[in-house]
Amino acid sequence: MGSVRSQRVDSTREAILTAAERLFAERGIAAVSNRQVSEAAGQGNNTAVGYHFGGKADLVRAIVRKHHASTEQLCREMVSRLDADAGLRDLVGCLVRPITEHLAALGNPTWYARFSAQIMPDPVFRDLISDESLASPSVVRIVDGLQRCLPELSPQLHRERNAMARLLIVHSCAERERALADDTLVYRTSWEQAAVGLIDAITGLYLAPVTR
Repeated sequence: MGSVRSQRVDSTREAILTAAERLFAERGIAAVSNRQVSEAAGQGNNTAVGYHFGGKADLVRAIVRKHHASTEQLCREMVSRLDADAGLRDLVGCLVRPITEHLAALGNPTWYARFSAQIMPDPVFRDLISDESLASPSVVRIVDGLQRCLPELSPQLHRERNAMARLLIVHSCAERERALADDTLVYRTSWEQAAVGLIDAITGLYLAPVTR
């Protein structure tokens, strides 16, 4: 009985996470109530979200961590294959490809990229993704490698361009995800091709001249 109940709880939690991710991606986090999430997840009890996750911040954090487990594993594997003197483009690839490969593996439709884009400008939730990333030893190694490749950039410029790169990854992936959902995609027909384009752009971003 305990095993059956545990499976039922896990199934309910997964249904809530999936419904919340979709609604947050499509409507924005502030516009969606816990009651709407419960209804979309097929839960007759409108307090199901609160029971299983607590407040909205806890629900958002659970969605982030669900996906972060996969992207962190991919990032760790990619970083482990880097040479000690890995070049800029290789390091940028380790920032981009864990996201694009994760989204490709999810199939279509997906909502995580658009969900992430909703988080970025939100003053309450915007630190969730960056906090998860900054806690990753793999990301720390990538950031250290970027500094090694670009010693001419000051620490302040490194932080600025890292933030720009993060925004470019999140919003470019969100736009592609939206185009896939709307069946309006006309260029870069795979997530792999999208990754190549992002790596090109972000490599150029880091190499851009600095106006004093």
